Amino acid sequence: MTATSDENQGLIHSLIKDGSPLITLTAVLLILFGLFAFFLAATKHFLPHDVVYLGMTSEELCTINECRIVHFMIHDRVSFGGALVGIGVLYLWLVEFPLRQRQAWAWWLLVLSGLMGFGSFLLYLGYGYLDTWHGVGTLGLLPCFALGLFKTHSSLEPPATISSLTSPSEPIRWDTFFAVGRFLLLLTALCLAMGGLIIAGVGTTTVFVPQDLQFMGLSADDLRAINPRLVPLIAHDRAGFGGGVSCCGATMFFCIWCGQPSRGLWQALFLTGIAGFTTAIGVHPVVGYMSFSHLAPALIGATLFTAGILLTFSRMCARPTVSEAPVGG
Repeated sequence: MTATSDENQGLIHSLIKDGSPLITLTAVLLILFGLFAFFLAATKHFLPHDVVYLGMTSEELCTINECRIVHFMIHDRVSFGGALVGIGVLYLWLVEFPLRQRQAWAWWLLVLSGLMGFGSFLLYLGYGYLDTWHGVGTLGLLPCFALGLFKTHSSLEPPATISSLTSPSEPIRWDTFFAVGRFLLLLTALCLAMGGLIIAGVGTTTVFVPQDLQFMGLSADDLRAINPRLVPLIAHDRAGFGGGVSCCGATMFFCIWCGQPSRGLWQALFLTGIAGFTTAIGVHPVVGYMSFSHLAPALIGATLFTAGILLTFSRMCARPTVSEAPVGG
């Protein structure tokens, strides 16, 4: 019996195929990492290397000032988990739809997003805490992601240049509900990207904003007096969270900007928003951090996102025969 060409292929070659399974694997692992962050936050546990670095367990730290230091750290870590889940969902959509259709902009967006996401690990140079587990995770995912990009590049439709990211799927308009909703989603994504950069910048410099210290009831010097390694650890959480949010926002922006309106894209955006905004906002009442000025940007973003999702639903999820309704009509 003669073996077919598929049967003659090696196992690794068969699993890797055109490279897209490797990017899909990266996306799934990002989602799992995000869910793991939720689990750690819910159980109020630190990772083993955090405990070794601090020389304190979360239970010991929780005895200080009504556990507010731990609650503050939980609030950053839950939000970071939400950003990871959102990035993973968007990667899954990119691989399954535009990249499968050989659209160059999707490949370049993955490159840009990867540079932002993996590059954010280098922010540790600003706050001084080298998270070994984070480093191992990054080094583990990076070859998988990079090989996936390398393998998929050859299948792109020419011209496969980064300029493809500058071409919108549709012009900015104001004459339909969908057009307004799309603009609101683009604005939300842009604000997330910029807000994440600001958070990452705070994490590598001052670490805290006044509302943070007010919530904990301690100054930065008080925290250093409790444990000199506490502020660098919190800075690591904050910078990582900011990098994740910025990466998620930029990825979301170009998915909307370049992607054709579709049910799959709408669902990916919806899941990304649910993962990001429900965690970033919902964790605050759980830990008791209810500063309105601190929550206001997230609440505004969630409002813009909700309006955008609702206004784009009919066009992106309706059957092809359903026409787009004009504003006021």
